[in-house]
Amino acid sequence: MQQLAENILSWCKNLEPAAMQQVQNLSKHPCLVGNVCLMPDAHCGYGMPIGGVVALDNAISPNMVGVDIGCGMLAVQTSLTDITRDKVQAIVDKIYERVPVGFTHHKEPQENLLFQDLTRWNKTEVCKREFFSAQKQIGTLGGGNHFIEIQRGSDGHIWFMIHSGSRNLGKQVADYYNQKAVKLCTMFKQEEIAKQDLAFLPIGTREAGDYINEMKLCLDFAFENRKMIAAAIKKVFAEEFPQAEFVQEINIHHNYAAAEEHYNRKVWVHRKGATLARENTTGIIPGSQGTSSYIVQGLGNESSLQSCSHGAGRCMSRSRAMKDLDLAHEQEILNSQGIVHRMNEQALLDEAPSAYKNIDEVMENQKDLVKILVKLTPLGVVKASNEPKPWQKKAKK
Repeated sequence: MQQLAENILSWCKNLEPAAMQQVQNLSKHPCLVGNVCLMPDAHCGYGMPIGGVVALDNAISPNMVGVDIGCGMLAVQTSLTDITRDKVQAIVDKIYERVPVGFTHHKEPQENLLFQDLTRWNKTEVCKREFFSAQKQIGTLGGGNHFIEIQRGSDGHIWFMIHSGSRNLGKQVADYYNQKAVKLCTMFKQEEIAKQDLAFLPIGTREAGDYINEMKLCLDFAFENRKMIAAAIKKVFAEEFPQAEFVQEINIHHNYAAAEEHYNRKVWVHRKGATLARENTTGIIPGSQGTSSYIVQGLGNESSLQSCSHGAGRCMSRSRAMKDLDLAHEQEILNSQGIVHRMNEQALLDEAPSAYKNIDEVMENQKDLVKILVKLTPLGVVKASNEPKPWQKKAKK
């Protein structure tokens, strides 16, 4: 850990200049309590770096939570101790058939207990508006860096892992309340904060209360979304291995805000692309496709607000990765390890292994935050599709 300034602590050793400027802005935020904490996977985001953790006094900031509210990880340990590449291929193919990816949703509304509590959905504006579309999005993977992996664990078991969040629901909530925050900050002469994409909602205002309610619903939606994807994957495993049992399941968020006790007071901790690492808490830190992931145990380090990284972290932008990386080279990284994948075109290089930091260096840099329990080696990868949005597709002539 390095102290970059009076109130900036960093576990990240290669933070890019744009992210550093965001950190300096954060360090002067009027609601900040204590330090800006940068996890070892930190990189540039909207307003606040992804991989950043801060505590605010009587305020909550949508951009410090992130656009994909409740984005997180689910990992399942199976009873299997071995699997052939052919079986991995069969499982990956079936997952692609049954779990919608990219902008594809289920054709019919999905059943989930979360949708039976209409009071929660009708309580505030955005979730009420998105109620029906959310029923078709739950149980879908999404785009960007979301993925499913089949993995071999250092504990001798076969695992699978899911990275997904609240889908479009969380984005709609984030965008709506960031606009509210910008208006409030502008009204109360905090224009510079708004320009820095660090606008906030004062606790006690109706806007803050509504955001907290909708954020919590998005967290529950993201949690259930991962559970539904996992249920579909378990069925696939059961078809290929009727004797398979599912021994352990871990389901966590890494984009959220929560009221916690730090600095001897109650504060709102914002973990944006960061994982809770309270003492003895079990966490999941994924690498990129082609590199290891880790099941970890938190050490409760108070200097990081009991937090750790949420992954490897990007080392280049999506546009740069698609432009500069060599497809054949990135395919060889995966093929040489025998990993089942579908990275077969230039447009998918934004999620190539070389677009991410070295996960082993990331883990080395946070030895004081977490202890490794299980190392997971990838066997098969289902990546979210980055196909153009419907309105971006050219009309057929």
